[in-house]
Amino acid sequence: MSTMLQRISTRLAQIELVLAGFFALLVTVLIIYNVVTRAMDNSQFWVDEAAIFAMIWMLFLGTAVLLKQRQAVAVTALVDVLPRKWRRIVGVFVDLSVLLFGILLLFFCWKWYAPLDMIQAGFDKDTFSAETFNFMYQEKAVTLPMYKFWAWLIVPYFALSLCFHTLVNLINDPRGHYMDQSEGQTS
Repeated sequence: MSTMLQRISTRLAQIELVLAGFFALLVTVLIIYNVVTRAMDNSQFWVDEAAIFAMIWMLFLGTAVLLKQRQAVAVTALVDVLPRKWRRIVGVFVDLSVLLFGILLLFFCWKWYAPLDMIQAGFDKDTFSAETFNFMYQEKAVTLPMYKFWAWLIVPYFALSLCFHTLVNLINDPRGHYMDQSEGQTS
């Protein structure tokens, strides 16, 4: 079971990395396009917003992969001087903290998107907003012909991905042995 979950997590991380790369390329293309159109005195204002949304998606997807691989930026000066047993305890604490963050983010996304309330409102944005005072489904992008909640869907996806990757890491390494790899490395 744990090897199957590990394979799924690894494959998901590969897909997330490819998508993050795609969005990085898209940001680059959009910025170059923006520079060219401005130089020709023909600015396309939608490009800025599209580049921002693409950068946000790139960031969240890349961060999910980094946290899955336990390669996020960290200051390990204190951890490096701890005995192996305590480094492992810190490793498990870090994993549990990341999992807690993912769970809390999922909870807040559930409250934010309020899918049950939206269903109860019959998928009518006006009714939903009137009953919940939550206007997230009505907020339109400034220059793009879309509602912002579509761009914000990366946040609940990130929370789910983060929880899944972290749970798999904890199942496969419940004692924090990955922290042994930091021996001999400098921060």
